[in-house]
Amino acid sequence: MAAVVRAALVQATWTGDTESMIAKHEAHAREAARQGARVIGFQEVFNAPYFCQVQEPEHHRWAEPVPDGPTVTRMRALAAELGLVVVAPVFETEGPGFHYNTAAVIDADGRYLGKYRKHHIPQVEGFWEKYYFRPGNLGWPVFDTAVGRIGVYICYDRHFPEGWRQLGLNGAQLVYNPSATSRGLSAHLWQLEQPAAAVANAYFVAAINRVGREEYGDDDFYGTSYFVDPRGRFVGDPADDREEELLVRDLDFALIEEVRTQWAFYRDRRPDAYQGLVRP
Repeated sequence: MAAVVRAALVQATWTGDTESMIAKHEAHAREAARQGARVIGFQEVFNAPYFCQVQEPEHHRWAEPVPDGPTVTRMRALAAELGLVVVAPVFETEGPGFHYNTAAVIDADGRYLGKYRKHHIPQVEGFWEKYYFRPGNLGWPVFDTAVGRIGVYICYDRHFPEGWRQLGLNGAQLVYNPSATSRGLSAHLWQLEQPAAAVANAYFVAAINRVGREEYGDDDFYGTSYFVDPRGRFVGDPADDREEELLVRDLDFALIEEVRTQWAFYRDRRPDAYQGLVRP
């Protein structure tokens, strides 16, 4: 397995319908593969608008099974066609009343490797997610892919350090963080939290935000997606804050061992002293 992995992410504007939104992401994936990328991740519920700006029963129509629903099935075919690992976030239904904010992870041969379900579900103005999603119940899986060990943490999760750490303990080399975050709400945190998580846990992070305004509310998604390395440094420039963009960057996974040896944060952990963190 190569030490340097060419990775991609997409921040996209909403097109108005699922078919054209998926087609747009397929085109970005093909361009990423043309540029030599071997893994790509998409934004939170990438095939839909960010409908959580409102609480309306009609929006349950966006939910579909994972992995056997139409979007993940289509992404599996795309991954196999391009030889590309794909992280595909969707609105998952496991059955009536059992809905989750989920990301499917697909290997470069089209095999479905598993899914991550968002743990931390916000319920604040413009982000009414508890109306739609149950809290995740599958832990913090890390997936062995053709490019290395990939984890996922979704949007609001990023404010909670415990999951970042668990992904590191589970062996993640790259964590995709698909998001939908608005300009006025937490923009000042956007370039703080994910680099800090990359440093604290010594892995790469791909921070993906939606971009633009959508039809169901006033949220102004500000893009500025980026890759950050285990030293907390941006890998190339972040994406634009108003335009759709595909980022393709080279990630040197050898840096992970170098940083973990030099800074030794894992060596100096004190789990024996942390019991108070999990008291109710």
